[in-house]
Amino acid sequence: MRDEGMSTTATVGSTIQESIEASVMLQQAILADGELLRRIEEAAEMILHALRKDARIFLAGNGGSAACAQRLAAKFLGQNQIKRRVIPAMALAANASAVTSIGNDYGFDQVFARQIEAFARPGDILVAITVSGDSRNVLRAVLMASALRVKTIALTGRSGGKVKNAVDLCLCVPSREMLRIQEAHVLLGHTILEFVEAGLARR
Repeated sequence: MRDEGMSTTATVGSTIQESIEASVMLQQAILADGELLRRIEEAAEMILHALRKDARIFLAGNGGSAACAQRLAAKFLGQNQIKRRVIPAMALAANASAVTSIGNDYGFDQVFARQIEAFARPGDILVAITVSGDSRNVLRAVLMASALRVKTIALTGRSGGKVKNAVDLCLCVPSREMLRIQEAHVLLGHTILEFVEAGLARR
């Protein structure tokens, strides 16, 4: 029994170590990807430029990506390291009544697009978060945003999916593992937030 317990503990420890190492390796891959780093900076500049013109940020995603969108919206509304003016940001999955009402009346594919149609205006920013890049409701939101002259940024996995060619700028995390991609999306969001806050503080 003792040997079995030790074996189980070793296996669990190995799994934990492998998960953390995989996350670190992905972050190192992002650091080594000059093109991706350039695109992250471009996304941050795009958001900063829009905010200086009193634009708003909308964020859309499903499941874990919805949680990421809500976290980033909260950070934009609050503050991180620097005291600054409020940044108007809305996570489109956060309003359960709106999501379920639109889903019931028009279909789940429309839950984000209808909100973009209702609230967004030219010059605003839509941040679309989708691991696969193929979430239909996220894609429809992107297409609606583009029709309204709303700038679009996507956070995706390696391939970028259908969203990649529909947005103004796509940040494709170089991985196919869902959990690692979602972890990286939080990192990219925080990095962009810090850039934007620093830029607003210099104004």
